[in-house]
Amino acid sequence: MQTNQLKKVTAAGLLVTLGIIFGDIGTSPLYVFSSIIGNRPITKELVYGGISCVFWTLTLQTTFKYILLTLQADNRGEGGIFSLYALVWRYRHWLYFPAILGAATLLADGIITPPISVASAIEGLNGVHGLENIIVPGNALTIGIVIGIITLLFFFQQFGTKVVGSAFGPIMFLWFSMIMFWGIIQIFHFPNILAAFNPYYAIELLVKYPNGFWLLGAVFLCTTGAEALYSDLGHCGKKNIQVSWIFVKVALVANYFGQAAWLLHSGKTTLGGLNPFYEIMPHWFLIPAIVIATLATIIASQALISGSFTLISEAVSMNFWPRITIKYPTDVRGQIYIPSINWILYAGCVGMMLYFKDSNSMVVAYGFSITVAMIMTTTLMFYYMKFVKKWSPLIIALILVIFISVESSFFVANVVKLAKRWQFLIFEISLVFTMYVWFKARKISNRFLHFENFMQHFDTLKKLSFDTSIPKYATHLVYLTKANNKKNIESRIIDSILKKRPKRADVYWFVHINRTDEPYTMEYTVDEMVPDKIIRVDFNLGFRVQPRVHLFFRKVLEETMDYYDVKGGARYGCSNTKEISTDIRYVIIEKFLSVENEFSSREGFILRSYFAIKELAQSDKKAFGLDMSDTEIENIPMVIAPATSVKLQRTELSQVPMHY
Repeated sequence: MQTNQLKKVTAAGLLVTLGIIFGDIGTSPLYVFSSIIGNRPITKELVYGGISCVFWTLTLQTTFKYILLTLQADNRGEGGIFSLYALVWRYRHWLYFPAILGAATLLADGIITPPISVASAIEGLNGVHGLENIIVPGNALTIGIVIGIITLLFFFQQFGTKVVGSAFGPIMFLWFSMIMFWGIIQIFHFPNILAAFNPYYAIELLVKYPNGFWLLGAVFLCTTGAEALYSDLGHCGKKNIQVSWIFVKVALVANYFGQAAWLLHSGKTTLGGLNPFYEIMPHWFLIPAIVIATLATIIASQALISGSFTLISEAVSMNFWPRITIKYPTDVRGQIYIPSINWILYAGCVGMMLYFKDSNSMVVAYGFSITVAMIMTTTLMFYYMKFVKKWSPLIIALILVIFISVESSFFVANVVKLAKRWQFLIFEISLVFTMYVWFKARKISNRFLHFENFMQHFDTLKKLSFDTSIPKYATHLVYLTKANNKKNIESRIIDSILKKRPKRADVYWFVHINRTDEPYTMEYTVDEMVPDKIIRVDFNLGFRVQPRVHLFFRKVLEETMDYYDVKGGARYGCSNTKEISTDIRYVIIEKFLSVENEFSSREGFILRSYFAIKELAQSDKKAFGLDMSDTEIENIPMVIAPATSVKLQRTELSQVPMHY
């Protein structure tokens, strides 16, 4: 099914949306209510207040903020924090930082979503007769099963999800139908639980219940998938998400209220290690429920992994992340595979499982980073509402008061988790550091790019091209240029062509890649600056398009030949059979940090870190999709802050001792 068809509100589109969008938030009933109750005595005040908090959190954060408001901030149909940043970056120069912090924290908390979801499902086997002493939360067998499932999940990422992806929608429809059905059954047994829709119970819990405010850290888990929901906007479209959310929210609310009804109807005084999600079901249905829950958690994890790939791909395109290998395992638009990120996430997930051992321990450490990501989205949304949508200041102020009040409360309640999750800070700080250094270093180096008037070199390049005394370097010589203005060219490119060993070519091509704010733009223009001799090609590529320069350039040559925009016959590799010449030589100019620089401490640290990270990153040759044999790398020293004074003293020759 084509992407544009999925964005229409159809039964098929809604079914696919269930499989792609709502996996994370949809599996939260597995652990949210057991986390709220914990080891506390089961009381009406706690249960009514907890379920009321869950309902109003889903209403304010997920429904109001994301489904109704944030989904409006679509960038040509695409969502996510970098898509939002692409819409507002021009209004304030510092908005790169909330984009970086939001993306990094979203990725960091992603390493705990697969293990906590899968573990919550597998641990349900503990309630099956005969398995009580075998599948025990935290024992080696349970941990091994969870790690085995996670290993298979990450291993199959390299093959894409085109085949099994078609089953995601039906499975998630079955999942939501199941949790809604058993929840409604429990509500029939104790219909008085519906009184918890009244926000009074939520307020009473937070204000009067002992340490009730800190329960918000557990309540927040019900909305952790909302940020990922926005990131997946481009896969299904706004309308499909909004319509399918009606069914999803009804199912979630029914299940949460059903769990609350069981807690008050069962006569239990404490949970005692029981999970109310499984307790509301009859024992004969437990194994089918666990199978469906496991499949649902795998789908939820898959959605999170795919979203991480997309996020990093956007970061690479927008100069927030080093260039890395990106693969396309299927012909499905937007489906990518990033090996390095896949195995980093895998290592993180396994590490979390081995460290925390069971889902209850992981719940304690879950949620802090997502609150940070949500606050960063709110920050960017303020500038979107103010400058892009131009809404009334009164409406914007009202929206901000609601979101800031809710999210700051969740943030404070989750701060106490830092002691339980200090290991996450290492990963999060590493991500933020990498993105910040890469972004700022590119800004610093671009400040010292020297451009010249390109037109003043036209005659020299023409003479060089016809000078047969110099061996021909290539038929088509191609340089990548950062000059936005066609009249300019980098000094280093001119030096590369004319100085030392002049590079004679029949045609000089200068290729510029312009990243658009739209996700999937693929356009180009050709400008014959000197007919048949000096030609500039501008590629306009969306921030989700991988720049495969060699493939795109050959397409330009073919169409140039077909439409006769550029003349030159065989000089362009054209023959009567319309074959493209293979005599194309690309030159990439790479910089290294010169020892002659004298930086400020800040810039020196950023640039040295940048070049250290660059050693681990993919080369420009691979990143731009250039054939190995047709590309030459020229290394030049990067001198940003040259030494202005050298304290070197001359002495008389007679005073210098002679050594032989």
